[in-house]
Amino acid sequence: MQKRILVIFALTAAAVLGASLLFGRKEAPPEEASVPAGTVSERISYFALHGWEAEEIAQKDITIPLTFTGAYGEYAGIQDRQGLPLRKYAGREAVLYMYRITNYSPDSRKLLAELLVCDDIAAASLIYSEDCGSLRFPVS
Repeated sequence: MQKRILVIFALTAAAVLGASLLFGRKEAPPEEASVPAGTVSERISYFALHGWEAEEIAQKDITIPLTFTGAYGEYAGIQDRQGLPLRKYAGREAVLYMYRITNYSPDSRKLLAELLVCDDIAAASLIYSEDCGSLRFPVS
């Protein structure tokens, strides 16, 4: 009888330990990526790596804000989840490249993509619908 109680106790302890390890773990953020994006082929390859066919349509010089609030705060959060180093480049000059996605059109909506490049490294990226971004999601 005592052996049975010990076995039940050991199984219960193992179950509790396993559950605490499984459910108590916090998901670590992805490691910061260093994605080369200084050339057209590197930028197109970045999208292709994630299954997107992209055609460059424009580029614009910008300054990345020093602080990320409002919509830019949400944008920075997406970059954190993708592991892209946007926050590292706060206050710096960058180039924003815009793309037309050619291989996917949900509900016949045209998709655009952007890639923010600083020091020839991808600092941020996003896919969004052409209708002012009613659809927005990370590249990866």
